[in-house]
Formats: sequence, structure tokens, C-alpha cells
Amino acid sequence: MGKTELRSFHAVATHKGFSSAARALNISQPTLSTQVKSLEKRFDIELFNRTGRETRLTLAGIQLFQVTTRLAQVEEEAEDLLNAFKGLQTGSLRIAAVGPFHATDMIVAFKTKYPNIDVTVQFGNSRQCFERLLAYEADVGLIAEVAPDPRVVTTLYSTHDVVVFVNSQHRFFDRDKISIHELQGEKVVQREQGSTTRSAMEQALDNHNVSIVPVLDIGSREGIWKAVDRGLGIGFVADFEFVPHPNLRAIPISDAKINTRYFLAFLREREQSRLIRSFSTTD
Repeated sequence: MGKTELRSFHAVATHKGFSSAARALNISQPTLSTQVKSLEKRFDIELFNRTGRETRLTLAGIQLFQVTTRLAQVEEEAEDLLNAFKGLQTGSLRIAAVGPFHATDMIVAFKTKYPNIDVTVQFGNSRQCFERLLAYEADVGLIAEVAPDPRVVTTLYSTHDVVVFVNSQHRFFDRDKISIHELQGEKVVQREQGSTTRSAMEQALDNHNVSIVPVLDIGSREGIWKAVDRGLGIGFVADFEFVPHPNLRAIPISDAKINTRYFLAFLREREQSRLIRSFSTTD
């Protein structure tokens, strides 16, 4: 089985199409198609269902993609090992982070120390970032608390209190603190399911028998801030994530300890990766 054919198959599966895969590999589409067809012909099997412009993996293709993903990872590990002897002069690091607030300081410190390493970041909630790690779509995750998984190593790197934030028209705006019981019946703009901040608040409200009125779910912090600014409801955020704004104010909850913990995470099988270890120990 040719390595080139496997690489071509993996590119098509990764990019979900022949055109985009050909561009990624910097080869012509006919050449790429020939390589994939050669692989299918050699083993008398279909790896893709081609319907119009859609290219979908068959069952055999799905299983082969799982194997080639691991092979691609091993290839990256080999390159990482060789880079170690060059003092990390080249290479790439893919980060999945719950937000720019969590990632920026570590990335800046890492890039200052290793300026030639390419760093890419994808944002999402903790569950999405965790799934990217397991799918080999990210090398390192900067996530909030998730259920333990034996495949993943997690290291605590910060803990932050959850606070309420309101706009200038709200009755809490001039307050230095509030009781959690004062949230009874409040209209709330909240993050999507899977958000650790939302889960922490829901648990605290339940523990204190406080009921809120969710009015809107939004899958981004920026969306939450805009909605609160417009008066749709109040919001919840980790204290260090709150961005000062003349029309918004963050207010601590005095009688309930509500916090979110943030972790650096990576696959246990990649624990010896020089790049990952270097990022994990960046000050």
C-alpha cells in the first residue's frame, strides 16, 4: 500500500472533498482522484460515496480514516522528535480553547520563547474542545472542568469566581455585591449547554432553591454581553473574563461560592511530545 495513496485518502476525508484536499496538498485534482481510485481498485472497495458534489465516507472509509488519523499523528510525533534536536526551531501546535481569555497569555509566552512554531487556535465550549482532542484535531486543550477520561491528562492552571453582570438600567447596577437569593425570578441570558459557567451557576441556583427565568441561549460571550447591554436580562461570567464597559457592571455573589476551574489537557499517549511539554511548562 503506497504512503502517497493513504495521504491522499486522508486529505480527502479530512477536507471532505477532492477540490479542497487537492489545494491542501498542492497537487492537481485529477492526480488526487487517481491516487484514491488506485487505492480503491487495489482492494476492490469503495472508500467514498460520491453523490453530485458531495463526498462522504463509506463504512470502510470511516474505519480507514481512524487509522490514517493515528498514522498522521505518529508522523507529527516523529517530526516533533526531530525538532527536539533542533531546539524547537520549526513545527506546529494546534490549540482548542474555551476562549481568548484563557489562551492568550500562554500563547504569547510560548511564541516569545519559540517564535518559529506555528500556533493555531480554535474556540468552543469545554465539551467541544475536549472532543477535538479525542479526534486528534487539537494537540492541547485549554478547557474548563469536564468529566475525567483515562485517555486525557488534565492539569489545573487557574480557578475563577463566577459573577453576575448587568446593564446600567438594572436595579443591581449600583450594588457592590448581591445575595444569590436576589436572583429569584431574574431574566437571564445564558450560554449554550456544555458551558461550564452555565453548569456551575445552575448547580448553585439549584443548591439554594433559586429559580431564574432563562430568556435566551447564546453560544458566544460576545453575544451574551450584547444581549445584556440591550436589557434582555442579566448574565453570568467568570470574573477574569468580564470586559469593562460603561454600560455594564460585574457584581460578586456574596453568599455562594461559585467558581469554574480551568485546565490544560492533552492526550495521555502524547505525554512525551516535546511541543506539548514545552507549551505545558511555559510561564
